[in-house]
Order: sequence, then structure tokens, then C-alpha cells
Amino acid sequence: MTTTRFSELPAASRALWAKSGELQGHGLLAHMLDVAAAAEVILGHEPPSTLEHFAAQFGLPESAFSRHAAALVGLHDFGKAIPGFQAKWQGGREQDEANGLGFAETSLHVTDHACASAALLWQHLPAQGAEPGWVLGVLQAIGAHHGYNPHRPEINAARPAFEGPAWARAREALFDSYWQTLAPQGVPEAGELPLAAVEWLAGLTSVADWIGSNPDWFPLGERADSLSEHYQRAKELAARALREIGWTPYRALLQEATSTDDLISGIVRREGMAARPLQAEGDRLLADARGPSLLLVEAPMGEGKTELAFLAHLRLQAANRHRGLYVALPTQATGNALFDRALTFLQAFNDRQPLDRQPLDIQLVHGGTLLDERVQRLSGIHGETDDSVGSAAWFSQRRRPLLSPYGVGTVDQALFAALNVKHHFVRLWGLANRVVVLDEVHAYDTYTSGLIESLLRWLKALGSSVVLMSATLPEQRRNALLQAWDVPLDEVPVLPYPRLLLADGQGLRGATFASRPLPPISLESIGEDLADLAACARRLLEAGGHGALIVNTVNRAQELYRQLQPLLEGDVQLILFHARFPADVRSERERQVLEVFGNRGTDRLRPGRALLIATQVAEQSLDIDFDFLITDLAPIDLILQRAGRLHRHRRVRAPAHAEARLFVAGLSPQHLPELKKTAWEFVYEPYILGRTWALLSRETTLQLPQDIDRLVQAVYGDALLPDDLEVSARDYIEGEAYGMHRARFNTEWQQAVNIAIDPADEPQNAYLDKPRGNEEGEGLGLTNRTRLGDDAITLVPVYRVPGGWSLRPEGEPFDPQQPLSDALARQLYGRQLKLGRKNVVAHFVAQEAPPAFTCHPLLRHLKPLLLEGELYESEGIKLRLDADLGLVGD
Repeated sequence: MTTTRFSELPAASRALWAKSGELQGHGLLAHMLDVAAAAEVILGHEPPSTLEHFAAQFGLPESAFSRHAAALVGLHDFGKAIPGFQAKWQGGREQDEANGLGFAETSLHVTDHACASAALLWQHLPAQGAEPGWVLGVLQAIGAHHGYNPHRPEINAARPAFEGPAWARAREALFDSYWQTLAPQGVPEAGELPLAAVEWLAGLTSVADWIGSNPDWFPLGERADSLSEHYQRAKELAARALREIGWTPYRALLQEATSTDDLISGIVRREGMAARPLQAEGDRLLADARGPSLLLVEAPMGEGKTELAFLAHLRLQAANRHRGLYVALPTQATGNALFDRALTFLQAFNDRQPLDRQPLDIQLVHGGTLLDERVQRLSGIHGETDDSVGSAAWFSQRRRPLLSPYGVGTVDQALFAALNVKHHFVRLWGLANRVVVLDEVHAYDTYTSGLIESLLRWLKALGSSVVLMSATLPEQRRNALLQAWDVPLDEVPVLPYPRLLLADGQGLRGATFASRPLPPISLESIGEDLADLAACARRLLEAGGHGALIVNTVNRAQELYRQLQPLLEGDVQLILFHARFPADVRSERERQVLEVFGNRGTDRLRPGRALLIATQVAEQSLDIDFDFLITDLAPIDLILQRAGRLHRHRRVRAPAHAEARLFVAGLSPQHLPELKKTAWEFVYEPYILGRTWALLSRETTLQLPQDIDRLVQAVYGDALLPDDLEVSARDYIEGEAYGMHRARFNTEWQQAVNIAIDPADEPQNAYLDKPRGNEEGEGLGLTNRTRLGDDAITLVPVYRVPGGWSLRPEGEPFDPQQPLSDALARQLYGRQLKLGRKNVVAHFVAQEAPPAFTCHPLLRHLKPLLLEGELYESEGIKLRLDADLGLVGD
């Protein structure tokens, strides 16, 4: 029976409920119309290119696609029309029974309404003219809205047994009235849906359901007797909801053609800036880009790659109508460093459109976002933000940040889109038809690199463009990335470094350019013992200046600080910076590092003397400059990254440091350094360390950028080791170390292949061998990881004080057995630190957290580190939180 009014529905169909309530519930048909309306309004905010791309994949006319997709989305809860679900609310069950629906005991065992939707709709959707393969893809998509793609056995088991014919009649009337109300046009011409289309629809379904299920936006009950009127009002409510969220309609940042110099001036918000050769050549390539494009940028540190990435977004968005930008970086620290630059960029180009300006949303996307004061300010938490750029609270919630049109964060947040974690397809939906920048693409192990390649395949299938950036990219890595984008390697032009490559719908184009020559760097070797590093630092500081000592482990950094602190004179500012400080202290140290060593005034000698002792946290994306640099031996690309901080800025320097000098511990050509005692072999692959030592120890001077590509390709390629290499060292590198390298490479590569979802797979088979995981860390294991390595635990240091626990040694006590205020929970959350030693992780995983932690959403996945004074001792675990050194003992 097909009706146009709620009052004309069969009583049993109208009685079916979707949302329970104290006074009244919300009818299933009304809810389906609400969610369909939310989906249609969301699609109305998308650029036409999104609809064009996915209408083609669905085989539907573009003009009819939004309504048709919305109609499919609204069917997501059709499976609530089963006895097992309807019995969950007693009031609703009684109403059903009063209208002739029975609840046989055997029919109550099926309660999974999402899978029931997929099972029950099979008899309805094919009647609309769709092919079976197409219908299967749609049912998989809308059946996934609770987080995971359903498997066929789950769908097959979701049809209730012995429910009675009244249920089928009620569902049939419900479906027919719903479908007639929305009247989707067009018969799908596609026989089957590609996996990218299935997951895009799954993402839209979940997001529309989140919005359409919110009673603050969609009050319970029928809003008009006419189904079409109810739907129209639901669209009005959805539009208001999106306004309250801060979800604005698509609008390109660049509204008119302009010069490269003008764009660069806007990106950095400084008038009169001239584009660097990298940016000018990149813009020349981008001028003719058409369709989803891959821009590969290999250029030295400090050449303006970030500004080129923003410029690429402007050009590619203008050409392809991309919906937004996400910049993905290796670490939270590098993401934090880039956030301000992205904010400046967005504010500048939004302010260029005073007649058509609308608020833009940007999200900082990583696990420490809630600690960032800039985000709190943009969200209006601490004072009002302006109306140019904000950071909406709705987007900042779990699984939602990538829905915002603009974001800066870690690569991990994007990689979860390619793993079978809960609602991974929501991330895919957010990344679709977007410009995605992957910076420092050399900086990952084989496993994570394999996931990045999978992500590239997804992005291409979703109609996105990608910018890949690196200063030190090995050729084999470059080739793997290009192959992931389907670039034929035999067509790639051979270009000298630095170079650019653009792959788009028109083919391949490449370019090279002149880069700024840096002063030559004198390369000197010192011993790997800490005493050698400390003596070298003291000698260099005697001549004045601001230098750095970068080592490979926290333990080495802490011990060097211990040794040097009592020996340095009072005018030397000594700063220790590593990842084992509580988060709030680490953020403060990062600000201090930027203040002392950053680009603040280059026309005068920096006052006093300063030494930074740091780990890899100072290696990338911090705009800092050193007069001299001492470093542990590391892989060649990381040595070069560290060297890029030497004499980075033009400034007046102490005479003794007029020439750049890089001191490398363990670089003596006479003997292979001790890799076990230093723990370097536990941080980096011995094979790469050995090749770096063998080839770099024969150099006396580094000339950047010329030497970057030569040395990187030599170490990571098949360059022969020096003839005069010590026999035992050669045997170790080419034998034992190489064997471990190949075994590790093969293992990690296979792990990445096994865990990543391939967009080329058939939808019904893509998830069969991809176990379900969760990125929040509730279940440790390979299934939910973007990085390999030991398990880690996140702790919050608290102090035992009279009356309970405290945030500080002398602070106000709180009762750990009672719920916390949001303000105190936020302070505790801001003190977190992560540890990775196996026995420490196992120990704290076994500890039960008190209600103060388990009852608050910010703290429920964290564990307290209860300190007596500075110490924690239990079951053989001994840790000390030192104000100067950070956490000691892990």
C-alpha cells in the first residue's frame, strides 16, 4: 500500500518506531525521512565535482544523484522494523502489538538492525530497476552505519525467523511510501559499484545519521501529516543543523586568476614577496593541471615546499573544484608547527573575499588536539574567535575531524581511512575530492610506507589530488609512490635534483629548478661515547654561539644533560627537549626552543650562549637555526635533515662559527661504531646505519643541496661500499645486517598488504580477511595500527598527597574514587606522557584505573602514574619524574 500521508499508513507501519522517548517515540518512517533529508542537504553543500565523480560511479544522472543517494541513505534503519529491535522499548512494543504485530520468541533473537536492513531490502531495491551487483554494494554501504562493513554471513543471519506475515506487510507499505515520497529519478546504469563508491555512500550514511538522529536538531514526532511536507521541514532542520555545526557550503578560496608572486604573498601574508624558483616552477606545472593530480616535490630543506603545497591547493581546487585541504605530517609536533602557517594562509585568502566571505573551519587532527590553546581559542573556548576562521566543536569530536574542509594533523589520522577500524569510511568520505598533502614521505618504515601507498590508491579512486613532499627521498621509495598512483615508471622523465613531477589526466610532466646554495658544511667525526659528545659541546660553547646536540635516544639525552649541567657556566642556556616530558611541559619546551633558536632577528649576534640537547623531536619541521651541530650517527636522510638546521637563517654569528660545522658521533672511518651499547641499532636499521657510516665517513664536506640526492641514493641504493673498508665491517654490513634488513622489509611489507584495504577489491570480498580493529587503543594489536613497534601506554602523572591525589606535588587534593570536574580532567589530560618499554606497558595495562579516570571520556583510556614525591615503584618497575630531565627509568 502506497500512501502520501502518515495518517493513511497502515496502523502497523505507522506504529513502527526508530527512537524511543519518555513521552513519545519517533516513528521509523519519520526518522528515515529525517536522515535522507540530512544527506541531501549535506550533498547540497558539496562542490559539483563531488556529485559528478560519484554519479558516474553509481551510473546515475548527475542532476538526480543527490536525491537518489539521499533516498538510499535513509533506508539505513529499515531493519529496525523487526521484532528483535521493536521489543527493545516496552512502550513501542505495546503499540506494535496493539496494531497486530506479533513477537514470537523465535523471532526475537535477531537484533542487529543494520544487517537486517541489508537483508530485508534485497527484495525491495531490485524492483526499482537496479542490477544485483549494484544493490549488493548499496546494501553493504547502508548496513555499515554502526562502524564496520557487514560480511555476507552476518547479513544472511539478520532475517528474523517465524516473525509472521504482518511484519512483511508493514515493511512493504513503509518502503513503498518512503520511496514514493522521495521519488528518486533514474535507473542505475552501473552493473556493480566500485569499492570507493560503496565506502563513500557508507560515510555519507553515518554522517547523515549522526545529524538526523540528534533530537536537539530533529525533535521527535511527525512534523506534518503529509510525508513530503515532513521531508521538506526535515531539510530545513538539516540546513539549520549544518549552520550550527559550522558546516558551510563549498566555495573555492581562489576566486580569480592571479600571479604566482601574488599568491605567495598571500600565503605568507607579507606584501611584495617574490616566488622562489621551486614555487614558480611548481606553479607553471600546475597551471595546466586537469583532473585528480599527483604532484611530487623533491627539494631541499628551506626552499618553500610548504608554501608550494598551499599554492597547489589553490590551483588544483580552482581547476578541479576540490572541496578542501588536509596536510598530513609525521608527528604531532610537526603538525603543531604547521598549524599556524595553515591558519595564516586560510585567513589571508578568506579575507580577500569581503563580499562573499563565510567562516572557514580548520581542525588540528591528532591525539593531542584538546591540549592546544590555539584550537581552544578558535573554538571560542577562551574568548571569541573572529568570523574568518574557526574550529567547530562538532568536527573536533572522535572520527569527525576529517569531515571539516581544512585540516592539519598526523598522517596516521588519514591512514586509518585505509584500515578496517570503526567508521573508517567516514574518514574516506572526508578525504574524498580533496587536496591531500603528505609531507616528509621519506620518514616512515616499510610498514607505514605500505599503508601510505594504499592511501594513495584510495585517494585517486575518491577523486582527490595529492602533493607528496620530501627533501631526501630514496629512488625505490619514489617509484613505489608513483606506482601506487598508477604512474608508468618507464614514462617518468629523468631529472636532476631538485625536481618536480606532475601526473594528471593529461599525462606526466616534470621540471627541475635552481635551489638556493647553502654554505659548505665541514664534516668532522667524534667518538660515540657520551664523554666525547659532552667535551665537544663544551669546547664549541667556549667560543660562544647557539648550538645543538641531537642524539638518538632519550636516555642519552638525559645523561648528557646530567653531565653538562654542572660544568657549563651561568650564561649558557641549557635546554633539554625530548618526548618523555608530560605533554604540557613538552609544549612549553617546544615554545622555548623556538624562542631561543628560531628566526627572530637575523641582523645581529644572538645574545649569550645556548645549547639544545634533543632527540629526533628537533629533527623536522621546526624552523630553528644552529651555529654548530653535534649529532649521533643516524640514517643519511636524517643526518641531512639535521644538517639542514645548520646556518639555516642569514644572521651574524660568532667568528668561531662563521663556517658551518657538523660533528657526527661514530663517523670515524677506522671502525664501525658500537651500535648495541649506544642502542642505535634498536632505533634505526643497522644495515642503513652501516651504509651511512661507510659512505659518509669518506666525506669531509657537505655541500647542500647538491649532495642530498647523491648521498641518499648511494646509501639506499646499490652503490658499492668503499674498497678500503675494514673486512669485518664489510662482512657485517653486507652479511648479517643486510639479511636482517631484507627479512624485516619483507615482513613489514607483507603486514601492510595484509592489513590495508585495497580499493580495487570487489566490495563483497574486500573485508573478508581484514580483521576489525579500533584506533582508540582499546585493543592493542596489528589490526589497528598505522605504525609498527612495541605497544605503548599513556600515563598521567599524579601525586599522592594528604586527602587523596593531586595534579601537582603541593596541589589541591581530589578523590580518585569520585568523578572529576571537566576542568580538572582537562588539566590531567594535558599532563599525559607515553611509554613503550614492554614490562612497563604490561604492568600498567594490568592496573585498574580508579573511577576518576574511567568515568571521564578524556581519561578513560589513560592510566594514572601515582607518584610518591618524584618516584613510582611497584613490582620491579621504578620510574622517576624529574622536573629537569622528564621521566627517568623507562
